[in-house]
Amino acid sequence: MAQLFEVHPEHPQVRLLKQAVDILHHGGVVALPTDSSYALVCHLDDKAAVDELRRIRGVDERHHLSLLCRDLSELANYARVDNRQYRLLKLATPGPFTFILEATKEVPRRVSHPSRRTIGLRVPDHKVTQAVLELMGQPLLATTLILPDQDEPLNDASEIREALQKRIKAVVDAGACQMEPTTVIDLSQGDAQVIRQGRGDVSALGLG
Repeated sequence: MAQLFEVHPEHPQVRLLKQAVDILHHGGVVALPTDSSYALVCHLDDKAAVDELRRIRGVDERHHLSLLCRDLSELANYARVDNRQYRLLKLATPGPFTFILEATKEVPRRVSHPSRRTIGLRVPDHKVTQAVLELMGQPLLATTLILPDQDEPLNDASEIREALQKRIKAVVDAGACQMEPTTVIDLSQGDAQVIRQGRGDVSALGLG
């Protein structure tokens, strides 16, 4: 049975988050709330955990996974960003945007897109997500928690635990999230291309 850590959405209990982080460091897949929806997350460098995350989500290696980063300086360690892209990222972070960018050598090849060498990156605006990232000391690999036979993300921690109790190690419960995924913007091909319109408002970035 997956462990359930019930935390305050604004002031999460550090001792509970440390237990979730310990599970991540030991290769567990965890359900974590974000500013868009619940996400499945795992350790970036754990191949078995990454493979299990993909199996749960029902996606192959061509599906872009995302790195959840604490801030722009951390994001810049994992993606090649020019000055124009950086200005756009600064407007959008933290917030419900995922950016497709060219990955640096810090990103394991097996988690980037196999033919394009790109990766999704984002800086979430959620107190619990940020606290977990701070305790991890590095980005987490993530994907929206949408099960293969469903169209909407799961949003209730108890339902997530029930549905995935034998496949994930823990659920961090900070109450219901937004039900809308991030807006995805591809910056890897030159001009910004909106791949998916989600919760993030592209007009705020001058793209609408």
